Amino acid sequence: MTHELALRVDERGPGAGAEDELRSLLRWLTADETLAGGLRTRLVHDPDGAPDTDVAAEPMGFGLDLLQLAVGSGLSTGSLVFAVLQWQASRRPAPDLTVRRGDYEVRLTGDAARDPDALARVLAALEPADATGAGDDDGTA
Repeated sequence: MTHELALRVDERGPGAGAEDELRSLLRWLTADETLAGGLRTRLVHDPDGAPDTDVAAEPMGFGLDLLQLAVGSGLSTGSLVFAVLQWQASRRPAPDLTVRRGDYEVRLTGDAARDPDALARVLAALEPADATGAGDDDGTA
């Protein structure tokens, strides 16, 4: 069974732009041998995440601001989140990320990555219900 996740970079902090950060994350995930074969990726523009903008005033179009991930049954969400956190820790400054699975959305900060309880809540919120046996988590981390 495949489930889908979406990642967005929080642009409020300093550092590279969202598209550059997402491209860096995409390269990181593609190079991770532990994820090989269990992950499909795609960079897209998320119209729901964009500020109100006049499309006619954007001659080059919108940037790519969302990384969509299709996670196959042979790959755990925990392995994927671990790889994302490794990438996040390698960035200076570490960008905040928002990860969405269906109606659940969690924010991964550099501080949360060092907190075992926060990580457990993130994984519980993002793991598909049929993989954990639970399905009543409210998605908060």
